[in-house]
Formats: sequence, structure tokens, C-alpha cells
Amino acid sequence: MVEAGVPPGGAVPENANEHCPGPESESAGRADGCAGCPNQEICASQVAGPDPDLPLVAERLRNVRHRLLILSGKGGVGKSTFTSQLAFALASDEDTEVGVVDIDICGPSLPLIMGCADEEMHRSSNGWSPVYVRDNLSLVSIGFMLPSDEAAVIWRGPKKNGMIKQFLKDVDWAGSADGGRIDYLLVDTPPGTSDEHLSIVQLLKGTITGAVIVTTPQEVALQDVRKEIDFCRKAGVPILGVVENMSGFVCPSCHGESRIFYPTSGGARALCDELGLPLLGSIPLDPRIGRACDAGSSFLDTCADSPAAQAYADIIVQLRRLVEGQE
Repeated sequence: MVEAGVPPGGAVPENANEHCPGPESESAGRADGCAGCPNQEICASQVAGPDPDLPLVAERLRNVRHRLLILSGKGGVGKSTFTSQLAFALASDEDTEVGVVDIDICGPSLPLIMGCADEEMHRSSNGWSPVYVRDNLSLVSIGFMLPSDEAAVIWRGPKKNGMIKQFLKDVDWAGSADGGRIDYLLVDTPPGTSDEHLSIVQLLKGTITGAVIVTTPQEVALQDVRKEIDFCRKAGVPILGVVENMSGFVCPSCHGESRIFYPTSGGARALCDELGLPLLGSIPLDPRIGRACDAGSSFLDTCADSPAAQAYADIIVQLRRLVEGQE
């Protein structure tokens, strides 16, 4: 359930009065229809009208073709791993420009996973320059700004939201091989449905191509994924499909597979059938995935023989078909 009074993208909360003027209205919290509304005080305290920085974000991202959110309801399901491998796979086509924005402000793992943890983001008169992993693959993350790998980010919501806004409106993608064109902008999010999610949906209002939701097979993960799906539907974010990660264990020697996280309620397939969503695929566990992430390399390049690599490849083919079919 989205927090009352803080609707994503300016949507009217479910518990608002019948004649709610909307949280972006100049009369929000002050109109006659606001009297007695449980959100009145919160709406009245917010800055009236749309965010003045939205045009700046739109201008900065005007050459981005596809914007994908990578979401998960629960932490530890391999969402950042999936984001990195998706980015590497898309960038394997030298004609495809890929940008990645890491908005997991308190747990930025992508610099390590993508092999560029020792790099820094530099600022110029045109804004921040992303860190280039390859000529056609770049990354923005607060991980590049921390004084050490052990430094904690201890921020409240408004400061985190301000950093996300800076990532979108102040990053200069024009240094890319194609002069600023980005074919795929992947946004790696933290678990849950909180400040960061509300911010990214509002800042990319109406321009998100779709979301990919990552889960593991057990019910404790699927329970949180249902909340993530509910968030997307209330926020108006199209869901491209669900990826079931860690669906089994693949022995690197014999390629035999066994279940580690048992799907007691049917796993992601049953969830997708229940909620009418596409299951993009299931990725088995392979110890070499973890080693590739620690080394900052592409698992699909180094372990192309793995059933997990084939699962990744099949999912990416489906995603490209879905995304490019929307053009």
C-alpha cells in the first residue's frame, strides 16, 4: 500500500475525499473538498504545483529511448546482479548505448559488480560525467562519491530524493559514443516501495517504458513481490514481466540441478498466472555468477556454457522484443 498522503507521480491517494483537487494542485490541503481528509495536513505542507525541476529532467533525458526500472519487493533476490548482467548483455551490441542509474542510495553495489569501484564521477560545466564501464556502457552511483568502501550513507528521505533528482537532471550523457543518445537506461532500485521508488516514478512521470520485477521462488519473497506489483499498478508503471532468480542450483561439474529455495506456493509462475503477468524466465543458481560479480565481469561472457547464462540470454531476448515492440 502506498503511504497515505504521498502518492506516486501526483496520483490521488485511495483514501482521499471524493472531491480531492489532487496533491499537485495549488489548493491541495486548502480546498473545501479537503476538509476532514486524512491527508489534509500532509498535502497542505507540500510545495504546491508540479516539481519545477521536471522540465530539466525531461531535457536532460530527451535522447533516452527506453527507461526500465528493475524492482524487487525483498532484498537479496539478485536484483542488482540481474541489472548488471542485463546491462552487459545489452552493451554487447556495439551499436546499443546503455546507461545505468543506481538509486540504491544506502546500498550501492553496482560499482563493484560492474568492475569500476575504484573510479570517480567527475563534474564539469555540463554536469556530472558517468563512469564508463565500456565505450557504450556507463554507470551513475553514489558509490563513486563515498570516501571509502566502508562508509555508510545515513540519510533521511528528502536527502536521498535530492540525490536521485541530481542523478537524473545533472548527469551529462553527451560523452557517450553516440553523442548523448541512450538506447536503454536501466534504473536499479532498492528493495521495497519507499522514498526512492516514489521519487523515480514522479521524476520520470509518464515516460517509464516498464518495470522488470525480480524474485526468488519461496513464498516469503513472493509475498513482498505482490506489494511491488500493487505499487506499480497504483503508480501507473507498466510491468514488463517477472524474473524468477535462484530457481534451482546448477552443479558446475555435472550441470545437475536441485532446488534450494523451494516454491511452496508454486513460485513465480503461479504468481504470474494469478496476477496476469508474463513470466520472463527462471534463472538457476550458479556459483560462478557470484564470482563474476565479485570480479566485475560479465557472467554471460565468461560462462556462456552455463544453463544460467542461457536463461539470462532468453530473458534478454524477450525483454528486447517487448520493449522495442512498444515503439
